[in-house]
Amino acid sequence: MQAILRRRRAVAKDTPVRTTTRDLQAMKRRGEKIAMVTAYDYPSAALVDRAGLPVILVGDSLGMVVHGHGTTLPVSLDDMVRHAAAVVRGAESALVVGDLPFLTYATLEEAVRAAGRMMQEAGVQAVKLEGAGAMIPIVERLVALGVPVMGHLGYTPQSTNVIGARAQAKDAEAAQKLLDDALALEAAGAFSVVLELVPKALGEKVSQALTIPVIGIGAGVGCDGQVQVWHDILGLLPGKPPRHAKVYAEIGEAIEKALKAYRDEVAAGTFPTDAQSVAVKKG
Repeated sequence: MQAILRRRRAVAKDTPVRTTTRDLQAMKRRGEKIAMVTAYDYPSAALVDRAGLPVILVGDSLGMVVHGHGTTLPVSLDDMVRHAAAVVRGAESALVVGDLPFLTYATLEEAVRAAGRMMQEAGVQAVKLEGAGAMIPIVERLVALGVPVMGHLGYTPQSTNVIGARAQAKDAEAAQKLLDDALALEAAGAFSVVLELVPKALGEKVSQALTIPVIGIGAGVGCDGQVQVWHDILGLLPGKPPRHAKVYAEIGEAIEKALKAYRDEVAAGTFPTDAQSVAVKKG
């Protein structure tokens, strides 16, 4: 028995400690900024983990940047479970949050089923849903059942056909409503809120008003943290990146250059060389 306990302790010592929702809230209390990025597969998640980012969002933005749709609306729960499971396998330390896709949480029953699949089948540690108002009882129910919930206010992509793809809460009345919604999400038990495409001053005000972390995307530096899309910050897609994004490396150009070099070597017959070939043993 003692030998078994020693082996278990040795395994536990070498196992990375995963970030929790409480860790993020402690970071806010200490004034530490939180860096979150999206990931949609095993290798991207492993790279994020190696870089030391505390949170990964498996966003339904995969519908646009991975599947090539014009919006997030075509993304299914099956899509999210499949991609999120790959991310969880790649990330040993980061907290993994998975989006609940469009119309999978329209009722309490549907929300419980969707969140259950994301946590049981995909293995995420938290889910994210958009909006407040009618969503407040859903957040309360999920939290009561042990599901950590991240809210999402401001520009909510799943409502793009109603609100348009543009910045939100730019006047005093809309700003007050957003602040009230953020406070309602906190009271319902959400552990964090994402603010997307809202004025910088509002992002800072909401962050100061809430005790839970406020993660901005196009909401200014006054938020408690930032989230960016993998493909935007790495320059993986053609065209100009969104205004709220910064390209940290032109990985897309490097990949294109490598593929062209491979194409040219194959066409010229210079690849593969003996180094990439199997030789027959003498005799």
